[in-house]
Amino acid sequence: MPLPLVQAILFEPVGCLAEFAADPFRSLALDVFNSPLPADLTGSQAYWALLDLIDTAGPAAIETHRGLFQAQECRAAGDAIVYEDVGPALSALKSLDLILIVATSLSSEAVHGFLEKTKASEVFDAIWNRDAAGGIKAAPLSTAAAAAALDPESMLYLADTAAGLDAGRRAGVQPILMMNDPDEAMKLTALKPSGGIVSLHELPDFIRLVSAEHAERRPNVASRPARNRS
Repeated sequence: MPLPLVQAILFEPVGCLAEFAADPFRSLALDVFNSPLPADLTGSQAYWALLDLIDTAGPAAIETHRGLFQAQECRAAGDAIVYEDVGPALSALKSLDLILIVATSLSSEAVHGFLEKTKASEVFDAIWNRDAAGGIKAAPLSTAAAAAALDPESMLYLADTAAGLDAGRRAGVQPILMMNDPDEAMKLTALKPSGGIVSLHELPDFIRLVSAEHAERRPNVASRPARNRS
């Protein structure tokens, strides 16, 4: 069954726009929750494992340790290695008249610090983080879809972990697998994502392919929502 016509793309910075180190997330898991994470986790896997701990403990855990979270998440964002294809890919996607949105469970401080680092903040039509969305995992995605006044099924969400794919499904958007690690990607394809890409360079062509399939029955594209800069 073909994908619905794509009108927007949701980006999680961790693992999809940049390589984040696992150490800051591992430190938070240990210092806040006394829960050591496995040493072999990638940055994305450690990030989503930390979100599981937050989900179990409740949002009060973040408020109680806000300074520690801010320090470690900002450290993770500052040290992140931005993928070299991010700039060209975002420019190409922008030319397709898509709504581009950052939707992440990072804090406001961390995500804005990351976007300053990438020098790509103006490319995005909206930025949703856990503070603005009032929640983590699927919450920023659902909030982004509601704020954009779009059918969630018309929105793609890039994810490179099983937990990320699950969050996308729970939000009702179309999860697209970022195949950062070939061996891990082979396992994750069993979860039946809506599609998969090896590089962000492939994303514009993926969108063009979906658009071509809808060429004869293309609906009117919703007007762009006002930017959210929370």
